[in-house]
Amino acid sequence: MTMTTYWKVTAGNPDPAIVAEAAVVLQQGGVVAFPTETVYGLGADARQTEAVQQIFTAKGRPSDNPLIVHIANRSQLEELTLPPDEAVSRLLDAFWPGPLTVVLPARPGVLSPLVTAGLSTVGLRMPDHPVALQLIAAAGCPVAAPSANRSGRPSPTHAEHVLEDLTGRIDAIVDGGPTGVGLESTVVEYAAAGPEEASGRGVLHILRPGGITAAQLREALPGVEVRESSAHAEPAAAPRSPGMKYTHYAPRGVMTLVQGDAPERVLARIQRELDAARARGERTGALTFREHADALRADRVVACGSLGDLESVAQGLYAALREFDEAGISFILAETCPEEGIGAAIMNRLRKAAGDRVIEA
Repeated sequence: MTMTTYWKVTAGNPDPAIVAEAAVVLQQGGVVAFPTETVYGLGADARQTEAVQQIFTAKGRPSDNPLIVHIANRSQLEELTLPPDEAVSRLLDAFWPGPLTVVLPARPGVLSPLVTAGLSTVGLRMPDHPVALQLIAAAGCPVAAPSANRSGRPSPTHAEHVLEDLTGRIDAIVDGGPTGVGLESTVVEYAAAGPEEASGRGVLHILRPGGITAAQLREALPGVEVRESSAHAEPAAAPRSPGMKYTHYAPRGVMTLVQGDAPERVLARIQRELDAARARGERTGALTFREHADALRADRVVACGSLGDLESVAQGLYAALREFDEAGISFILAETCPEEGIGAAIMNRLRKAAGDRVIEA
């Protein structure tokens, strides 16, 4: 077991002395959990293989799952990657700092091979959070940082979630309060046009939906084709981005999604399944929205935001999934939401949390 140091800071104006102490931990090869605008990250110096290995050990993360590297300023790009295409530079102008990760060709020999999982590329982002930016800048190194949770568990949006999963497994936690977006960053990779493409334009592939929507990407890159990955496709080879290959974000109970065109039929099907599960001795849970919370009966009904405000659903999703664990729920049914805007990212996380178990109402 490791002695885990815990610091609490004000998110908008963190104590420089605490930031400096946490930065020293990173410089000395330790691992530190810290807040970003998406979820809490578990950081280590991306150049030190022994430090990065501690991330995989603490999380129980598969070694073929690459890590996203966080930087504090654009100048660090030149040290870590080959020069980006003009289209990628436009994306960075539009969305950095922010919840966008861009996969780029990595400079050989700079980063630990554990970060890239043996690939020739690396995912980079600049978080939009004062604590994260000041910590990375103070450490003076690129920081590899997946979400600060045990692998497969719901990602942490509060420091309490990190404490629950990783106390005694990591060196330090910087508590900056709840995160904002609530879901991980959007991951994209740009493929320049080849000579066989008559359009002369490249393609932007969304490898993982997240805090930046497909519509926002298309607006930032007019004329560039933006391709969204299939909701159910899983790559046969090594994943090029976190969140592509493995079951993630799951509560301990078995969760199934219930979808349909008519809300009343969806709610009726959920209630029938809940009643049957309770009759066979399960502790039951329902993940729904504020509009429908009063229509369902279960051992724990969790209203996760509003259907009229999907950003609120994203913000509360992971905390809602953890509520079922706290209540010892073994059987969970979840409503789905429209896959528009950030709804695409919400449904991506729900499908993975449910292991792609879906029933029709």
